[in-house]
Amino acid sequence: MPLYEHVLIARQDLSNTQAEGLIEHFSTVLADNGGKVVENEYWGVRTLAYKINKNRKGHYAFLRSDAPSAAVQEMERLARLHDDVMRVMTIKVEEHEEGPSVQMQKRDERGDRGDRRERRDRN
Repeated sequence: MPLYEHVLIARQDLSNTQAEGLIEHFSTVLADNGGKVVENEYWGVRTLAYKINKNRKGHYAFLRSDAPSAAVQEMERLARLHDDVMRVMTIKVEEHEEGPSVQMQKRDERGDRGDRRERRDRN
């Protein structure tokens, strides 16, 4: 089955348990339609780049799934209809990366960006 990564942004006025309940709800939707969630992460409340429905912040959730396209389409359809979900984005990937996502890694573990101070001093 194809592999997907999903990011959900929920309204900021939800509690953490309600936001994590949304993750469980959409994981169940995928499972009911023949897929499975390999891993999920709750990223917490983060500031949005721009306002969405008059909200400046949102609860971010990340799901890695192994599901048929029909299951993903049904999950996206239900997410768009859900009042608490502001945005959903799904990306098809060749393989899932091992370990935590980039958002959950510590800044020291990322490493590939270089030292910002060095770049600033050179300019």
